[in-house]
Amino acid sequence: MNSLKYKFDARTKTFLMLWLGFGFNLMAETEWSQIDWREVELRVFKLQKRIYRASQSGDVAKVHKLQRLLLRSWCAKLLAVRRISQDNQGKNTTGIDGVKSLSPKQRLSLAESLTLTGKGESLRRVWIPKPGRKEKRGLGIPVMEDRARQALLKLALEPEWEAKFEPNSYGFRPGRSCHDAEQAIFNAIRYKPKWVLDADISKCFDRINHDVLLQKLNTIPTIARQIRAWLKSGVLDRGDWMPTNEGTPQGGVISPLLANIALHGLEDYIKQWAETWKGGKQANRISISLIRYADDFVVLHKDKSIIQQAKTLIEQWLHGSGLEISESKTRICHTLYDSEEKKAGFDFLGWNIRQYEIGKNHSGKNTHGKLLGFKTIIKPSDKSVKTHYEKIVSVLDSMKGKSQEVIIDKLNPIIVGWCNYHKTVCSKETFSHIDNLVWNKLRRWIKSRHPNKTLKWCTERYFHLTKEKNLDGEDRDTKWVFSTPSNIPNSPVAGTHELRKHAWTPIERHIKIEGSRSPYDGDWWYWSKRRGEYPGVSKRVATLMKRQKGKCTRCGLYFKDEDVVEVDHIVPKAEGGKDHYKNLQLLHRHCHHQKTAEDRQRQMDNKGQKKAQNKTKKGRKSETGQGSAVNKRVVWRGAV
Repeated sequence: MNSLKYKFDARTKTFLMLWLGFGFNLMAETEWSQIDWREVELRVFKLQKRIYRASQSGDVAKVHKLQRLLLRSWCAKLLAVRRISQDNQGKNTTGIDGVKSLSPKQRLSLAESLTLTGKGESLRRVWIPKPGRKEKRGLGIPVMEDRARQALLKLALEPEWEAKFEPNSYGFRPGRSCHDAEQAIFNAIRYKPKWVLDADISKCFDRINHDVLLQKLNTIPTIARQIRAWLKSGVLDRGDWMPTNEGTPQGGVISPLLANIALHGLEDYIKQWAETWKGGKQANRISISLIRYADDFVVLHKDKSIIQQAKTLIEQWLHGSGLEISESKTRICHTLYDSEEKKAGFDFLGWNIRQYEIGKNHSGKNTHGKLLGFKTIIKPSDKSVKTHYEKIVSVLDSMKGKSQEVIIDKLNPIIVGWCNYHKTVCSKETFSHIDNLVWNKLRRWIKSRHPNKTLKWCTERYFHLTKEKNLDGEDRDTKWVFSTPSNIPNSPVAGTHELRKHAWTPIERHIKIEGSRSPYDGDWWYWSKRRGEYPGVSKRVATLMKRQKGKCTRCGLYFKDEDVVEVDHIVPKAEGGKDHYKNLQLLHRHCHHQKTAEDRQRQMDNKGQKKAQNKTKKGRKSETGQGSAVNKRVVWRGAV
């Protein structure tokens, strides 16, 4: 036993020496651009994978030991600083310190001084509008240093909790999305109509009990003190400081993880209650489903009384964490039949989920091929359609004096993003309906710009034949599109800018994530393949992802779910590169930054060489010109 302990200690010491040696080598690098990010990410991921496996096996002491090692790691500090200063979408939002961005030298100095101090600066309150409502949501923006500490702490905490989280929790977790939650609901009701508790937790982020959250974390004192300091740091709103005695402020890097930890255990609580019913425990656990995305969740069961009891139990469970269900957003309904002045079906994450009675020719079938008499259809909700159309209308109304190019460039990302989100459900009719609404709106918009022109003139001026092809490479059925005219005079073909139609988006079914899979399990072939098939990923990105087998062509690392991926031109457009797949590659954002800097440096060097060559040529021409003039003078004098 002692020999085994000695071997384990020796192996650990060797690992620590190698780890520290690599850290010191990196610290010797004075340039941010010279850091080997491939090696940094590999070393951090290896530690995260060990934390995940230790948490899976229930070895709490080993988890805490590895977390301490990760928090002291130079590689983890570099990665945390890069996440908050380069990768994050909200990287340019300032806290109370007013720091908006960091230079490469400032990033290195921040990484060198990055430690958990057990203190936290106050947050800056920023109000943003809630989608589809007049209300506003308050965000708490930390200062730059606290953001880096939160990113570092998240690297250590997330693998531990990814091994613990329940399989039907999908919100704010790596590798999971709204579409996985939608597929989980579909699988739960596809063969049997059920009653539904569609619930929402009232002000979830603002009312979480701090003591209950810290007790549930059950972590080392250093991490607990730091998280408590952030929770109690207070908020500065327009010059007025307010204490934060409850809740996890939205806007922090670690806030979504803390909210998920606070709500962890709800699904297992309902499953354990189901085991107390009459009958087999396993069958009772399967019969009831709780599917949660952040603070929105649904409970599904065939018996209405069970759903009503579940609501009472959930209210009691949430009360222990200082939370409560929002009565105005909570309803009990049936997926197939109308009941008590409530229509069948419910809205969840922007979709309407409902079952329809249908004839035998279109009815769904169970696993034995027997007709069910109904069909489950998930489609975009009326509220989502209305919000999307109003957004298009607001853009057109605010840009009445702008050119077609500007308007098309503004609308296309809105249309593509909304269609990519809804392309996994039954959206074809909805897409066509919105195209009709947009057509009518465009016609009114054109008429307001040219009130004295005929409709025929307006149509010929603003609508042309599309150059887009369908998936089979054939001409589209709906050929006329809102577009700029061609460079060829009197040509009916569209020019360089076309307004994309919703109906052009193909329907592609989403494959639900397998069980309790996590990116920290190390199966990157599975995860890179899923990343290419994620809804919301454009066709170009998905094609390049599959072609590159999920790897970045510059650093050779697999793309992870939290990575920001960008399309790069191998030969830059400034050097004559074309927008073809042969000239495109997928890179991490930081890898893209490095390649762009190299391309610009090369272009500047080439320009300098060309200028030098032009100067030498001009010098030679002037010399030859002077020589010929002297020869002419000599000849003329000889003639005289």
